[in-house]
Amino acid sequence: MIRVAMLSYWHVHAKDYTAQALAHPSIELAAVWDELPERGKAKAAELGVTFHQDLDELLQDDTIAAVIVDAPTTMHRDVMVKAANAKKHIFTEKVLAPTLREAREILDAANSSGIKLTVSLRRLYEPYTAAIKAVIDHGVLGDLTMVRVRDAHDGASGGWLVDHFFNRSQTAGGALIDLGCHPMYLVRYFLGLPDSVSTSFGHVTVREVEDNAVSVLNYKNGALGIAETGFVSPYSPFSIEIYGTTGSLFYGGVDNRILVKSIKDLSGLPSKGPAEWVEVPLAPPSPTALQQWVNHIEEDTLDPENLELGVDLTRLMEASNLSAQKGQIVLLDSLAE
Repeated sequence: MIRVAMLSYWHVHAKDYTAQALAHPSIELAAVWDELPERGKAKAAELGVTFHQDLDELLQDDTIAAVIVDAPTTMHRDVMVKAANAKKHIFTEKVLAPTLREAREILDAANSSGIKLTVSLRRLYEPYTAAIKAVIDHGVLGDLTMVRVRDAHDGASGGWLVDHFFNRSQTAGGALIDLGCHPMYLVRYFLGLPDSVSTSFGHVTVREVEDNAVSVLNYKNGALGIAETGFVSPYSPFSIEIYGTTGSLFYGGVDNRILVKSIKDLSGLPSKGPAEWVEVPLAPPSPTALQQWVNHIEEDTLDPENLELGVDLTRLMEASNLSAQKGQIVLLDSLAE
């Protein structure tokens, strides 16, 4: 049994990871720490576990093997470096850190201690992502020229998103660094790492951080990636569009189907029937990011792709924030390592 501590209930998804941990047969939730003691005490009482007001004290407990980090984004570096140095396995909400330098410090600490670190890149492990990647690898789309991914909701305009998600000192950003993470790492997954980023922010509800955002990822071969997000769209279905020199792919919208059309022969592609637009079935379900983390702990394995994508996500977020602030294109090579 892996004894796990919850480190903060700041993030809105902390309750989801708690539920996943409680449901996992290999996990025993054993403790809670929170930068807000009253919140942490309430959660610990609810779970029937110990609350630790002192993080260092919790990390000195040798019976606790792992931690789930849902602390404010701007605290990630300090919390996770401490946890890694204490040889606690780490599962963390995205993003890994606000800056590439901090992400590298976390990764270096994890590597030095030999612990298992997993970043929650939830949509990477959804059935549609695996199916879309298989279509790309099949070659029917040709050379990719554009990938557009959109993920948005009305958390700001609808008034239901927690207030501290608009506090820059805790979040290091707004819609893009939170919800926009998903479009960003999916564009990176499908197209690779770009050379530069150009980002625009909108402030529809006039908050401290942006509630509307678009990032354009620029590639040397002329391809473009577009990551769209926002907290001001009540009806905005998650969607993926992929265009290549010989075909196009659409996923999402109101019916969540994968549709492909190509000038190439599609007969080798698994489909639900012949048509001008071929529908491709979803891939079988994959383990969740948290389930994969537990597997890595139990089997003494690592997922280099998860860590690479996690670091690259931070790289892209830092470049995007700089681009929006400066009003100019930012080269990824210009970021401090």
